[in-house]
Amino acid sequence: MTPARVYLDYNAGAPLRPEARAAMIDALDAAGNASSVHAEGRNARGRVERARAAIAALVGADPRRITLTSGGSEANATVLSPDFVSAGSPIRVDRLLLGATEHPSVLSGGRFAPAAMEIVPVDAEGRIDLAALEQRLVVLAAAGQRALVSVMAANNETGTVQPVAAVAGLARAQGAISHADAAQAIGRVPVSLESLGVDFLTFSSHKIGGPQGAGALVARSEDLMPRPLVTGGRQERGARAGTENVAAIAGFGAAAPTAQREADSVAPLWGAWRDRLLARLSSDTPGLFCFSAGADRLPQTLSVAVPGIGAETLVIGLDLEGVSLSSGAACSSGKVGPSHVLAAMGVPASLARGAVRISFGWETTENDLDMFQSAWKRVVGRIRAAQERAA
Repeated sequence: MTPARVYLDYNAGAPLRPEARAAMIDALDAAGNASSVHAEGRNARGRVERARAAIAALVGADPRRITLTSGGSEANATVLSPDFVSAGSPIRVDRLLLGATEHPSVLSGGRFAPAAMEIVPVDAEGRIDLAALEQRLVVLAAAGQRALVSVMAANNETGTVQPVAAVAGLARAQGAISHADAAQAIGRVPVSLESLGVDFLTFSSHKIGGPQGAGALVARSEDLMPRPLVTGGRQERGARAGTENVAAIAGFGAAAPTAQREADSVAPLWGAWRDRLLARLSSDTPGLFCFSAGADRLPQTLSVAVPGIGAETLVIGLDLEGVSLSSGAACSSGKVGPSHVLAAMGVPASLARGAVRISFGWETTENDLDMFQSAWKRVVGRIRAAQERAA
């Protein structure tokens, strides 16, 4: 019998929920293009619209303001545009202001030219510098330039929760557009379009236990929308062309209600587990360093490093013990590289190279965390013993 593995990489992607799997299979067993007018097409359209309503409920949005995409990265690329339409008239955005610790799909700048992009610094805990942001917005507004500000709701590496409502308020005061990438926050903490105050939210299905390959762009108002990224058809009310991936959308919608309930009720339990796990790891591992320990963080995310031990060594050792987690400096290729997040926080490169991220979720049990702690103690012990022999 294959030993049970402990999966602690939810920030990369959560396991598929049973209800999402069932909804996908049901959709895959049915024929029909959601744009067709016959019975099969109307049936497919019904699946899409029911899912849209469930996804909108995650953030308290109007379902008509939801644009379904192939994932969070596409949703981000769509909203990061210098060209918007406001109340039917085209408007131009001159500058894109980005938090220094944003996800690579945001740091790429979408459709902005590199010369039009600016990075706003963060503090040692990874929180955006609101004073620096306000100063830059005031200068741009005085020069007659319109800005788009993009700040993630919560960081994928450290779990740091950003002051998005404050960011949105600063942007609004200077006539700027605001966007938050909420991919990591949805299903982990309560997220409300109204309370955050941003013009646009983006998030993805596979972070909450839905399938990979589905995401959403949420607009506050129908009066302000970016020019479509994908053109050629009138799907998604003209906001995104292309035949909808009905099965993935159905799975996304099926996962949404449970994820919403977890954010409201289970998150405090996760936070207690996280803090207890950190205390145990710290006791077992003298010198353990926790990143963003002084910031408001996601309840199920822990980013730590052991000075003198590389992240890749830890990740491989734990994998051999049956535990799956990620390097805090993992890039999109899956290889370990420098973390721009930790660099922006001023973390020394020697410490950043050892950062690993523990993230859990809907299928995690306390026993899983106990098994991880035991595996961690064995792996760190072996590595340190080998280092002592080599020395």
